[in-house]
Amino acid sequence: MANQRLLPIKNGYNFRDLGGYPTVDGHTTKWQRLLRTGSLARLGQDDLKVLDAIPVTIDVDLRAPDEVKKAPDRVPATATYYHLPVFQSDETDASHSDEEIAAQMQKPGNGYHHMIDVYQRMTTVNSAKQAYQNLFKLLLSNKHGALLFHCTAGKDRTGMASFLILSALGVEQKVIIEDYLLTNTVTQEFRNNWLQEMRDNGASEELVTNRAALASVAPDYINTAIKNINQNYGNVDHYLNEYLGITPAEIKELRELYLD
Repeated sequence: MANQRLLPIKNGYNFRDLGGYPTVDGHTTKWQRLLRTGSLARLGQDDLKVLDAIPVTIDVDLRAPDEVKKAPDRVPATATYYHLPVFQSDETDASHSDEEIAAQMQKPGNGYHHMIDVYQRMTTVNSAKQAYQNLFKLLLSNKHGALLFHCTAGKDRTGMASFLILSALGVEQKVIIEDYLLTNTVTQEFRNNWLQEMRDNGASEELVTNRAALASVAPDYINTAIKNINQNYGNVDHYLNEYLGITPAEIKELRELYLD
């Protein structure tokens, strides 16, 4: 189990360990301390055993209240559950019905533009600010075991959280973006099957293209967030400090906790 990027989870996808990433000052992120995942709603007993064995001590749910109500987490026995909604309703479309999305997604480019907007909002709206601030408080409190954080698909709200955490730990931005884009590789088969099914059911190519944009990650998405952060705060370090209120002493403490 130790030191593997992809966790052997059967009834969930995009379950990844953030260990083993190098930092700019010669450290590496610890294994089995930070897990980024998709939904925990459908985990089976074997999946929960995998998470208990690590052990997962904190389960942070970044989903909106309506998503949580519809598909509550199966919380590992070893973990305490915290609900920190990035948005008050699901703006990433991970949990919306096909009909709802189809209505908005017939025009070319809509899916892409929608995601750009989501990333813009993740760096500026108050609910996101509070969620990520509280996530950092939990990170500081977690002395052993793994903190797991997730949304529905484990790619946008979770991807943003990973970006902020790995930045705080001093991982190079290039490496962080590679980790962010790993979602596409890991979920490729799932997405391809799903998009093919849409085509088989007579969906228009516009709709399929837009849904593909919603179901994947792209450099443009994360770069929208980074550009926004840099324009308003100069760089991500200033953003963490001035916007999220994480002090230099806390950054030092995070590095002691999560780096080798």
